[in-house]
Amino acid sequence: MGRNAPRTDRIDLNADVGESFGPWPMGADDELIPLVSSVNIACGAHAGDPTTILRTVELAARHGVAVGAHPGYPDLAGFGRRDLDMTAADLRASLVAQIGAVQAAARIAGTTLRHVKPHGALYNRSAVDDSIATTIAETIRDLDPSLVLVGLAGSASLVAGRAAGVVVSAEGFADRRYEADGSLRSRQRPGALLGPSDAAAQAVAIVRDRSVTAGDGSRLAVEADTICVHGDSPDALGVAQAVVEALGAAGIRIAARSSDA
Repeated sequence: MGRNAPRTDRIDLNADVGESFGPWPMGADDELIPLVSSVNIACGAHAGDPTTILRTVELAARHGVAVGAHPGYPDLAGFGRRDLDMTAADLRASLVAQIGAVQAAARIAGTTLRHVKPHGALYNRSAVDDSIATTIAETIRDLDPSLVLVGLAGSASLVAGRAAGVVVSAEGFADRRYEADGSLRSRQRPGALLGPSDAAAQAVAIVRDRSVTAGDGSRLAVEADTICVHGDSPDALGVAQAVVEALGAAGIRIAARSSDA
């Protein structure tokens, strides 16, 4: 099986976590993290803070869950979901600081940083913008060439990662509606988020059939190495539990992907 080919008997299940800030909690990280095989931890730019970063890394390490950094645009007020016009140099510097924070926390917690997955608007921009995708990929490579870049399946992000010489992990989404062009439906549109039963069915379809039903009813090919459930979604824990149960019933094992797979 090729370096980036998906497996049909197992899948990495990831969650975006560590998004609390100071006294304002978000998500159910304590219950969610033990259910998944890898996590993407907010780095303090769109969400999170130093205490939350360290606590979340330690929680992941205790449960044997692979640790990843989840850098976004520096936009706490907009939760990183607003596109910012940053120069390549400014974006690179922000990524270095954000990823470095999680790297340091991982070292303190006795584990290692395994992967990087951009957040929100930065993730969506890197899926279609070659320049942004290249800046992200080259920054990851220069920080640590063993880090895995997680990006939207079939997107410019993965192309840039391969060109930069880093291992990439194609991502599918259990709890988000797809458009026919392979993009994720905007959260501003109805039906963007899927509930537990629909998310569970979509997760199994991605692994077993390598496809999903898009919002217009068409079938869309999705070749994924990892599947995401969002920690900040309504009923995130219920979604994750339903996905885990459905994958297990389909004979699909949940396991983190090695960096050289």
